[in-house]
Amino acid sequence: MVLTAFRPTRDIQSETPGFLPVSVTLEHFGKAVAADGFWIFWRNSLLVTAGCVLLALVVALAAAFAVARMRWRGRRGFILMVFLAQVAPWEALLIPMYVIARDADLLDRLATLSLIYFMITLPFTIVTLRSFLATIPAELEEAAQVDGCTRAVAFRRVTLPLLAPGLLATSLFGFITAWNEFAFANMLIIKNQDDRTLPVWLSSFSNVFGTDWGATMAASTLFALPVLVLFLVLQGRVSAGMTGGAVKG
Repeated sequence: MVLTAFRPTRDIQSETPGFLPVSVTLEHFGKAVAADGFWIFWRNSLLVTAGCVLLALVVALAAAFAVARMRWRGRRGFILMVFLAQVAPWEALLIPMYVIARDADLLDRLATLSLIYFMITLPFTIVTLRSFLATIPAELEEAAQVDGCTRAVAFRRVTLPLLAPGLLATSLFGFITAWNEFAFANMLIIKNQDDRTLPVWLSSFSNVFGTDWGATMAASTLFALPVLVLFLVLQGRVSAGMTGGAVKG
């Protein structure tokens, strides 16, 4: 994809293509950036993804704390339901979600996509944060409470900083899931084409003469770039947190 994005059109359509480009051009990136709606759809994808990630983190953090730190009736059943929701195929929700969105007049809205992506990523986020919370000794919070902190303040000042690697890991998963999702975005955004996301826009990246493969590969490269950059920035901290443990002497 990246090599084709930098390859001149004559080399892309050559009868004897080579793996490495003979010459390099930035023409395709110029076409992709100048295409109608590129920045609008980029903004749409960013808004939908950010809304999904933030909402999933807030709800999952509360749920994971309740599961990992509290004992209450129905706790095991709740955990089982979360695991079952995590393994359920997303494709099975396409038709039900469309019917619900249509009947509730929620089609052609970015907020609807954010809510659906939130629903998809929530089970994994709960399970992951619960695992991270289980590695943090509850005695740390109890010691803070002995020193005069309330339970909420002890969690915010002691546990939450130690939970940062888990928050980063789950944020990365939620970002990748929402940023790359195509099926729901293609099905729920019908009339208002300006509310499409980048994956849907890329699927229709063509002109009256056919598909411009160079510009398509350039647009796909720009689409994949944020995920790659985010992963490279966060993967070191995530790995360090998973291997280093919560308590360091």
